[in-house]
Amino acid sequence: MLHSIVLVAHVGVALMIIGLVLLQRGKGAEAGTGFGAGASGTVFGARGSANFLSRSTGVLAALFFITSLGLAYLSTQRTAPSSLLEAPAQEQNAAPQAAPPVPASELPPLPNEDAAGAGDKPNAEGETPNAAGTKPE
Repeated sequence: MLHSIVLVAHVGVALMIIGLVLLQRGKGAEAGTGFGAGASGTVFGARGSANFLSRSTGVLAALFFITSLGLAYLSTQRTAPSSLLEAPAQEQNAAPQAAPPVPASELPPLPNEDAAGAGDKPNAEGETPNAAGTKPE
């Protein structure tokens, strides 16, 4: 629960830092004052915006750093899940048990056993004929 709260605060601080950085004027922004763009800096005063925005960015950067360290600490302190739904699946794909071998007498005979395997069986003299059907020498 605390981890989620710190995570939400961390994301919020990150978004605020992005917003503040986008609001700040760059160093080259003064070049436009000669062409009538000088009124854009009068919201916070002549120098007030630079001090306010830069200090706010520094404070948010410090908060971001603190929440980062807090998240790192909280992540190391998490306990193992106590529920089966939260626990990762254990080895369900363990080696499946092989079926016991079937004795040869229970197997049905293969169709056309004599024609298909004639080249592999030894003849009456105990020799295996070659592809031409003749005896090897």
